[in-house]
Amino acid sequence: MGIRVAVAGASGYAGGELLRLIAGHPEFELVTATAHSQAGHRVDVVHPQLAGFDLVLGAAGPAALADADLVFLALPHGESAALAAQLPADVRIVDLGADHRLADPYQWAQYYGGTHAGQWTYGLPELPGQRQLIASATRVANTGCYAAAISLALAPLIAAGAAQAADVVVVAASGTSGAGRGAKAHLLASEVMGDLSPYRVGTHQHVPEIKQATGATGLSLTPVLAPMPRGILATVTALPARGVDPQAVLAEAYADAPFVHVLPEGRWPHTAATLGSNSCHLQATVDVDSGRLVVVSALDNLGKGAAGQAVQNANLMFGLPETTGLSVYGVAP
Repeated sequence: MGIRVAVAGASGYAGGELLRLIAGHPEFELVTATAHSQAGHRVDVVHPQLAGFDLVLGAAGPAALADADLVFLALPHGESAALAAQLPADVRIVDLGADHRLADPYQWAQYYGGTHAGQWTYGLPELPGQRQLIASATRVANTGCYAAAISLALAPLIAAGAAQAADVVVVAASGTSGAGRGAKAHLLASEVMGDLSPYRVGTHQHVPEIKQATGATGLSLTPVLAPMPRGILATVTALPARGVDPQAVLAEAYADAPFVHVLPEGRWPHTAATLGSNSCHLQATVDVDSGRLVVVSALDNLGKGAAGQAVQNANLMFGLPETTGLSVYGVAP
């Protein structure tokens, strides 16, 4: 008998990707999946890509999840904490929402509002020392999707003293699945196709998370909605703190990281190359005019940015190789 797994919020995009990954995982056994409005529907009706998935979504609530060894919470921000508090202490939890990412209650109130639920172990294994912390944790807060793409590009440069922490500028484009599955007028195909549009400029909720994870003290983030279902491409720039080769810094930092690939010189990341994988692709250079360090990062926002990252964290929590059930290779075309 494998590790008994439950998914709360299984009707959303991240929830559906979790179900797909769990179905192919050699050690995980899905025992229940819950939803709110879609409770009572078969999984393959809600997620047609999972044709033949013989499971009916159950009603949301702690009773349906309490018998699992591992619970993934794929719920909207602000809904995970109350549910997690009702689960037994010996049930290990990976929260894909933001409820337990931030250490600072003031930052939570400023960017999310409401009561701060407290901080859990942060679920980005590639940060220094974080694998060991995740492996010993029973509660892990998964990263945000922009936070994963930007932190992987930036954290090693600040840690090495190569980039100035006070002046980081990011422009990042994301596919529409990052906004969730709810019906929203600005996400209709006729509104999105053939268009690029910025949103939450100067106020995006992942800013304090990225600063907390990377050590940045000044960060300007401009998110852009791109006409594609999934993927993130982030261009991260910072002033150099000393003369270094940023690509070499990244290559050294991720030499033993199975899911982070620093591309050979001359090759630049693009979102299609990471589709369906748990990988992040990076490339770096120095701008010849401004002298700023430039790192471009690409990942699948539902993979390394959400469900794949959650499975990677869960693998570490249960003493499994972190690559178990996950692909380092994308799907193309």
